[in-house]
Amino acid sequence: MRNLGLLQVSALGYGCMGLSGIYGASDDAQGVRTLQGAADAGITFFDTADVYGDGHNEELLGRALGDRRQHLVIASKFGLKAQASATREVSGRPEYVRQAVHQSLRRLNMDYLDLYYLHRVDPQVPIEETVGAMAELVQQGLIRHIGLSEASAATIRRAAAVHPITALQSEWSLWSRDIEAEILPTCRELGIGIVPWSPLGRGFLTNQLELQPGDYRLTAPRFQGENYQKNLDRSARFSELASHWNCTPAPLALAWLLHQGPEIVPIPGTRSLERVQQNLGALQVELSSANLATLSDLFPPGSTAGERYPEHLMRTVNL
Repeated sequence: MRNLGLLQVSALGYGCMGLSGIYGASDDAQGVRTLQGAADAGITFFDTADVYGDGHNEELLGRALGDRRQHLVIASKFGLKAQASATREVSGRPEYVRQAVHQSLRRLNMDYLDLYYLHRVDPQVPIEETVGAMAELVQQGLIRHIGLSEASAATIRRAAAVHPITALQSEWSLWSRDIEAEILPTCRELGIGIVPWSPLGRGFLTNQLELQPGDYRLTAPRFQGENYQKNLDRSARFSELASHWNCTPAPLALAWLLHQGPEIVPIPGTRSLERVQQNLGALQVELSSANLATLSDLFPPGSTAGERYPEHLMRTVNL
């Protein structure tokens, strides 16, 4: 177990996004089995969002795990109105906060959320107003803790001045290390936990990358042309290193994150219960300072070819 602020969760969480067609066709029956199997294996922290599958993901999570609610930590997000549209409309308006939480709770068939994130910062609404509205939800018992996602260090400080922030969710892995310069130190200073999404480099660090038609990753520069091949080549070297250390790639990538600090709780996602079990193997991987340095040297910050998102979506992160 680990602590995100005052919230205790399993050291690895589960990111539910991929169960709602984001990576191509998905199967609800398989999704239910995987969610229940993850909980059986000891995962207590499950992450969803209202935008995943236009509400489908929350409904699936509620259906699969609703009868275990009291034993789990459920996190959802609001504020991002379209997962991958050309405009990606964002709303942090206080009235929208109140509307969104009730809709999420209805889909989940739950009375409260343990952790509620602002999915993306709304540049048109002062963060103080958004977090102030979220603080009202805490007072009403609809949510218990407040989180931010893909926020800048300056925004995190402003938000924390209004209400304690329990967790920041941002992309972080060996493959994507942008938050380490300013955002990570700020969170540590303020006692905010870190929830890395895509901790396996969107599949690049698993040696099991599978891309289907409709997979949203194909829109990202990192998955296109020469960038794609360069990133595959580096990931192949990572797999060779894992083999040399008698480890498999996914647990090694997660172990690197877990070794960065006790306040870090990655949320890898998969549609396969077998891979859930493989990911949990990260908890048994011990890395020396020399091991950590070798991995850091293989993936220095800024070394991944291509941006995380297309240009119009990059404008929505780290605000």
